[in-house]
Amino acid sequence: MSSRTRARGPKRAAGVHTVSIPRQRGRRGAQPFVIVVPETPSLTREALGFIGRALWKGRRALAPTALALLAFAVTGLLHVMAWWSSLVLAPFAVAPLAWLAVMQVRRPGRGTVVLWRAGLALLATLATSWAAFAAGFGPLAGPLELVWLLMWIAAQTTWLIVRRSH
Repeated sequence: MSSRTRARGPKRAAGVHTVSIPRQRGRRGAQPFVIVVPETPSLTREALGFIGRALWKGRRALAPTALALLAFAVTGLLHVMAWWSSLVLAPFAVAPLAWLAVMQVRRPGRGTVVLWRAGLALLATLATSWAAFAAGFGPLAGPLELVWLLMWIAAQTTWLIVRRSH
């Protein structure tokens, strides 16, 4: 291969434009000047970067959203790969109600404490029941997608209210 057609120097990252000014003939030990001009990001990349930074800043506030999306994806995979997993998940739907009964016996509460416990137990029972049905029939079957959406809104709203008050 001719030395005129072969690339010289180190490889550069994609998207970086370089302009090399060849070495001057009069100076023997002088290094060439290299000007590196980075590629200007596109409007789409700027918008995605803005959205990504905003989501990263609010990552703690969006924890229920991440869990809801994870549950949706996992139940979809369980439905496709092992529909019988719904039979394994179904008994866990009773666990939050058992927790509520045990808590009321061990540490009896009154007023808002009982309401919060009952609300959390109801939401957890609904979530585990939804997971069992979604693993068996698919997360988009019948009213399951609407139930998922309503649970997600309730959990996210509750999370934001509880976080602000403490």
